[in-house]
Amino acid sequence: MRRTKFYPIAAAATVLTLTLAACSGGGDDDSGSGKGKTLDVWIMKGTNPDSEPFFADVAKAFKEETGATLKVEYVEWADAHDRFVTAIAGGTTPDVAETGTTWTPEFADAGALAPLDDYVKKDNLGDDLVKGLVEAGTYDDKLYGMPWYAGVRSLVYRKDLFDKLGLKAPTTWAELESDAQAIKKANPKMLGVAVPGDAEFTVYPWVWGAGGQVATQSGGQWTSGLDSAEARKGISFWTGLATKDKLSSAGATTWKETDVLDAFANGDVGMAVMGSWTPAAITEKNPDMKGKFAAVPIPGENGGIAPSVLGGSHLSMFNTAKDKDLAWDFIKLMTTGKFAQEWADDSGYFPGQTSLLDKAVKSTDPLVAPFAKQFVDGGASVPVSPNFGAVQAKKTTSVMMQSILSGKSSVDDATTAAAQEMTSLLNGK
Repeated sequence: MRRTKFYPIAAAATVLTLTLAACSGGGDDDSGSGKGKTLDVWIMKGTNPDSEPFFADVAKAFKEETGATLKVEYVEWADAHDRFVTAIAGGTTPDVAETGTTWTPEFADAGALAPLDDYVKKDNLGDDLVKGLVEAGTYDDKLYGMPWYAGVRSLVYRKDLFDKLGLKAPTTWAELESDAQAIKKANPKMLGVAVPGDAEFTVYPWVWGAGGQVATQSGGQWTSGLDSAEARKGISFWTGLATKDKLSSAGATTWKETDVLDAFANGDVGMAVMGSWTPAAITEKNPDMKGKFAAVPIPGENGGIAPSVLGGSHLSMFNTAKDKDLAWDFIKLMTTGKFAQEWADDSGYFPGQTSLLDKAVKSTDPLVAPFAKQFVDGGASVPVSPNFGAVQAKKTTSVMMQSILSGKSSVDDATTAAAQEMTSLLNGK
């Protein structure tokens, strides 16, 4: 099941509530500083199909450690943003909540979140947190979102075809292009590489891989870098695979990431930028694909790793929390050690601690290790602005891509228009 953090906002909220007042597991569960207290937590529904048993175990451990009762409320992702906005306006936010990485700066800007830097420093956790998730949770130089879990996109390829054609996984743009050409030549009906027009997070790695920036902030003002020479070079390469080399298809101009997944699972695509959560979905859609594909970090122009967007969740503490130390106890319990690893294993995502990724990084599984390496060494954040949601809503990057892929605009004209719109939206205009 795909678990993404960018669902559309719904008008009404449907919430399931579960109070977990777990029984004592030992004699000291009433000796903590939280004795007689209750911690209210919101967790997004749909992230983990077995979340209630998981949180029953968490509640028991939390009770034993602090003496406090954990009250978990499950909120549908589709309803969550509206629910948060209403709660922030009314001062009825929970003590702690799961916040999607693009929401954390928005809620911090609204003054709803408490900074976590002192807690992280006190427990010496700073050096063990995934950099991309820290960046996404930092606003005005303060950390408001504790890294919990995330996924990342890498380059997925048909290993069976690569082996048959004597190809190696690409490590540069030139190799990627030549590999795609070889696949297309041997399999004329197949896309050498899928270049989707409505999948913004598959675009940014080529901007970063060429040394460009999506947007930067200076003096409180945001400026999009999509029209820089570096960004244009990356976008030209990516779109050129379709428009010049004809290695993708005109039909992919309107494709979302789900369309890419379906086409790859059907055996119609040789290479594609896809998420770490997709391998299971591929084989679920088409069991015959098992063992036929692998992944590699997205290559930079001349080698190395092109950064890829980390999409996932933080745990954030709200200013309305009556006992912030107790709230931190829960956040730490969830985001470090045993429970962080168990949640990642159950959800199919990566934990927010680099030390917990060692096993994945050292794995020889062609569908685990490359994503883990991308996650640790090549994970990045979209512009950490409370207004980035407006950029997504306007589909600024997708409109740019589709205008180029359809031949309606040149790369220069399309990137100029996209940069102007992104700059305006990020600055709240």
